[in-house]
Amino acid sequence: MTRLSSTATQTCDVLVIGAGAGGLATAIVAKKQGLDVIVVEKEAFFGGTTAFSGGVLWVPCNPQASANGIQDSREAARTYLRNETGDYFDAEAVDAFLDNAPAMVSFFERETAVKFTPTLYPDYHPDVAGGVDIGRSILAAPFDIRQLGADMARLRPPLKTITFIGMMFNSSNADLKHFFNATQSLTSFIYVAKRLATHIKELLLYRRGINVTSGNALAARLAKSALDLGIPIHTQTAAHQLLQERGRVIGARLNSTQGEWRIDARCGVVLAGGGFSHDLQRLKQAYPHVKRGSEHFSPVPSGNTGDGARMAEAVGGQLDIRFKDAAAWMPVSKVPMGDGRFTAFPHLLDRYKPGVIGVLRNGQRFTNESNSYHDVGAALIRACADEPETAMWLICDAQAMAKYGLGYAKPAPMPLGPLLRNGYLLKGDSLAELACQAGIEPAGLEQTVRQYNLGAERGEDREFGRGSTCFNRYLADPQHQPNPCVAPIGKGPYYAVKVIMGDLGTFDGIKTSVVGEVLNEAGAAIPGLYAVGNDRASIMGGNYPGAGITLGPIMTFGYITARHLAQGLRSQADKPSQQEVA
Repeated sequence: MTRLSSTATQTCDVLVIGAGAGGLATAIVAKKQGLDVIVVEKEAFFGGTTAFSGGVLWVPCNPQASANGIQDSREAARTYLRNETGDYFDAEAVDAFLDNAPAMVSFFERETAVKFTPTLYPDYHPDVAGGVDIGRSILAAPFDIRQLGADMARLRPPLKTITFIGMMFNSSNADLKHFFNATQSLTSFIYVAKRLATHIKELLLYRRGINVTSGNALAARLAKSALDLGIPIHTQTAAHQLLQERGRVIGARLNSTQGEWRIDARCGVVLAGGGFSHDLQRLKQAYPHVKRGSEHFSPVPSGNTGDGARMAEAVGGQLDIRFKDAAAWMPVSKVPMGDGRFTAFPHLLDRYKPGVIGVLRNGQRFTNESNSYHDVGAALIRACADEPETAMWLICDAQAMAKYGLGYAKPAPMPLGPLLRNGYLLKGDSLAELACQAGIEPAGLEQTVRQYNLGAERGEDREFGRGSTCFNRYLADPQHQPNPCVAPIGKGPYYAVKVIMGDLGTFDGIKTSVVGEVLNEAGAAIPGLYAVGNDRASIMGGNYPGAGITLGPIMTFGYITARHLAQGLRSQADKPSQQEVA
């Protein structure tokens, strides 16, 4: 473990507060530009929300797409973002992102341990002008975390509920197809058997999976790159106060396991604390469902409590709460872990599968369940505007349960008994019985299923057009035709899981210039203070246009901010001294 020295004060060029993708990307680029960098992280692990994520970056015109002959254009991407962000379109910031994102990817692949692979993800709204069916989303390549050495223990483990006995699945969806088909295909069975055998061996030797994928791979690759460059990452070290001198931020006070410390930063302090997903007071201000008293249960790390925003505000910075949707919404269910504890399960896959529908307390559907998690979440928040709670129930029949599972409940042959007994999974021999157990209106649910089945028999969703876009179909079941997203609700028993609102990170954030300078109320930069990652307001305007629209801009603006800091230091060095002028 990297430790602070025994001195009470340290000095560097750049102090980065937070060790997720935004903070580590900024630190790495700054170091490569010749700056002396220190990273501090208040939690015991580095990796931040990135380590829980899918590890996907949305980067139009990225090198991987070009190498695979996929055609895209900056103009099409700009048109798409203008349509997606609407009134919140920030031309200057969008242009900076589009101009720098491909170069950022090339830089990290050329200069660091970070590597990417292409994906088949469509944009989330491919039918919107400028949207594409493939090419803009890239994925962190898998990584053997033994390369981190002793620091392997400080990498944040993946979110438990989206692993199988700790084994990670690739966000590309290839792994999951084999697991879903393991009982029907010899090829898939052999693939799964080999994966399980390798993983069990890793658990016996290292007590965790070592071949990580998705966001865990990205976090590990960034940390490996930083540590290889000699950048200290001080975990369990929380910044609590920014230091100013004549209006300029010059460092920060920190608490660690070794006591209170001070780090002075000659060029600047960069806030990269992950946003405010666990700041209840801020949520009441920014999240409409929390304002009206509904529960919110975020799967992001509990340390994302808005520390960066509070420190920025204390020196004149502004947290801008303005987007219609203040966060990247994620429908989640609460998985009982014993002793009154719960863990969030993000509903990333089940909603797309044929034979699964989502209903409100009145038993009625309210949206296309195969839209993105953010779109379904936004629709749920609005559908429940006059309800006592913001919640839906995912419903399926016995056949869909056996084939796909539902939420944290795995498909056959995995047992359902424990989840039925702890109340996570509900079961009824009839729709009416299931509705009574869930607190859903029985007549409403029965009517909804009858109406839905009329079209579903022919693969049609007459009410919401489910399966009508390539994105709807991407995470569905391609073997189910004519519509991989739609099948009737057939024979019982029937199952349900209650779903509430969570998020993958905040969109609203600290107001900054394009290069990341924190701005005061008058719109002027606060010298020496910067924000990146989810601490900084998103350029997406509260919308979610495609897979990786958080990490793509996060790493790109970290790249921009670091280069700006280095340029500032070079400019200072190039200025003649007063003696030389004389």
